[in-house]
Amino acid sequence: MGMKIPDTRTAGIHTTMELSSAMDHYPAKPNPSSPDQSRRRFVLGATSLVALSALPLSSQVFANTPRQTNGPQTLSGNQFDLSIGFQKVNFTGKQRIATTVNQSLPAPILRWKEGERVTLRVTNTLDHDSSIHWHGIILPSEMDGVPGMSFDGIKPGETFVYEFDVNQNGTYWYHSHSGFQEQTGLMGAIVIDPKDPDPVAYDRDMVVLLSDWTDTAPEKVYGTLKKMSHYYNFRERTVGDLVRDLKTKGLAATWSERAMWNQMRMSETDISDVTGYTYTYLMNGVTPAQGWLGLCKPGEKVRLRFINGAAMGIFDVRIPGLKMTVVAADGQNIQPVIVDEFRIAVAETYDVIVELAENTAYTIFAQSNDRTGYARGTLTTDIALHAEIPAMDPAPTLGHREMGMDMSGMDHSGHDMGGMDHSSHDMSAMKAMDLGKQGEKTMDHSGHDMSGAMPGMNHSQHSKPAMEGMDHSGHNMGAMDHSGHDMSAMKMDHSQHTGKSRLAKAGFGSNFDPLAKIKHPDTEFGPHVDSHSEAPQSGLADPGIGLRDHMKLYGRRVLTYADIRGLHPTYDKREPSREIELHLTGNMRRYMWSINGLNFADAEPLELAFGERVRIILVNDTMMTHPIHLHGLWSELETGDPEYIPRKHTIIVQPGSRISYLVTADAKGRWAYHCHLLYHMPGMMREVRVI
Repeated sequence: MGMKIPDTRTAGIHTTMELSSAMDHYPAKPNPSSPDQSRRRFVLGATSLVALSALPLSSQVFANTPRQTNGPQTLSGNQFDLSIGFQKVNFTGKQRIATTVNQSLPAPILRWKEGERVTLRVTNTLDHDSSIHWHGIILPSEMDGVPGMSFDGIKPGETFVYEFDVNQNGTYWYHSHSGFQEQTGLMGAIVIDPKDPDPVAYDRDMVVLLSDWTDTAPEKVYGTLKKMSHYYNFRERTVGDLVRDLKTKGLAATWSERAMWNQMRMSETDISDVTGYTYTYLMNGVTPAQGWLGLCKPGEKVRLRFINGAAMGIFDVRIPGLKMTVVAADGQNIQPVIVDEFRIAVAETYDVIVELAENTAYTIFAQSNDRTGYARGTLTTDIALHAEIPAMDPAPTLGHREMGMDMSGMDHSGHDMGGMDHSSHDMSAMKAMDLGKQGEKTMDHSGHDMSGAMPGMNHSQHSKPAMEGMDHSGHNMGAMDHSGHDMSAMKMDHSQHTGKSRLAKAGFGSNFDPLAKIKHPDTEFGPHVDSHSEAPQSGLADPGIGLRDHMKLYGRRVLTYADIRGLHPTYDKREPSREIELHLTGNMRRYMWSINGLNFADAEPLELAFGERVRIILVNDTMMTHPIHLHGLWSELETGDPEYIPRKHTIIVQPGSRISYLVTADAKGRWAYHCHLLYHMPGMMREVRVI
């Protein structure tokens, strides 16, 4: 029998002496040189479910298991048998049905070894199709687990065998890619131990998987959003807010601001589509009322592997009283960054190192970005100790920045920017941008439509005219009013075409070009798109709405993408051969989501030539945060250092902003490319074909 790997479980441990004895008996960190590492090992522990029982909906029979606060079990090795089934759960006092793997919510932690070949036999005991996608894992497309794109899915009663080589290490996760099963519990963590010595020094690691649970069937949640997109937002403006604004801003400014929001038919408090009104936020499957428990020895360096496995929840994570050293992003090692707080979007992962003193307890606090709820746990050296649960920060509100408006003409004299820490930024990197004779960047924007260069103006209800048969080369058409012309039949998506003769240097892209212009494709114009970002700013150095003033207000340094540099040199140092500009679009009121104004069902695949290196520029024309995930290929975030470009699998695109990254098309096949907010995914998705 293989060696047990302690993860965070505490079943049967009641005193500090028992804890110390247990920790001395089992090594905290698996020994990569042990011959037992190649064998399958089970680390037995209770699931995080209240009760398991036989259900008529499933052919599987379950045993009754009490809830523990220690998270799911860990399965290690290279041979796995996983069973997808229904289960009864109770997180809120009401019994509901979840979709689980091996009777566990979250699913078991899978621990692999880099360089090995894993075989995973997945049996579907549901009464409908299912699947498992291995998020962030580089593998053959037929093993990616996306029904209708990489395989046909797993039919009821059938077993599908996933088999692939593990050519990476780090923290990842897995989840269903069928319907809304992810929302009902089908997700779990993956930890891949490196084949070479780990460059990150630590004594113990713990998975911290964040998720959101609702007692309402996800199909009903989605249907409700389609009928009333703000249904779950209980922070609408009140008379008290109006009185406060009149006192602080005056009548004219208040009237203008209210008129703007009313004209757009949007709410400045609409931060998240689904909120704590219906969600219970979980940490390793444990509710905030109970709290997850992580135990370690005094002085140990603990590696916390954070994973956001939620359907919709975006979390702001901190451990009051402890600094966190971020050492990995999306499974890839980065140059260490010391922070107090970080935002983790759906599907992202971050690894941090913390060190506890003796006789201490700390709260791991993950508040939702709309401040309607939180998940929590306790990290301690003694189970008898308790940590104070902090209050949530004030709820943020949307503003001009989230609309993608040009802020250059606005008075920011009252804003203190001193709290922003740029000490780790090498500003000399700006010199690498190619300058023309007059000091202008030599990017050719001749193919960009400048007629909409009046920032903040919304022309979403105007259809662009089709005048392509006429020669207007000498005419300035920007001032002509075509609002009464409906030329929708001529809408074409030119997102893959570029007229630029020279591109920004690799590692910089549009993230470092404050004058970068964007072009809205014809397909964006119509009732299906209710807003356009006319002057989107780079989201690279933006920690996100609700976090921007935290250094000034609380003395907390917040991680931004601009802080991230790869630990290893850039793998592909070629310059991009072309750019693909994609717009994240939607009609928030009607809850319609799309890319370039095209729903997934109506969009042609994006085609990449095998081996080419391209730059993708994402422009967020909505006022929502979108985490965008590209399957099968790395997204190399351009953070200003071409020598150490970090690789990610999921990229946050802030509201009303833009961001660029590089992609090397080194894996042939059909790959999904989509927003990872579950209820956005049906529309805001594309297929990428590498041929």
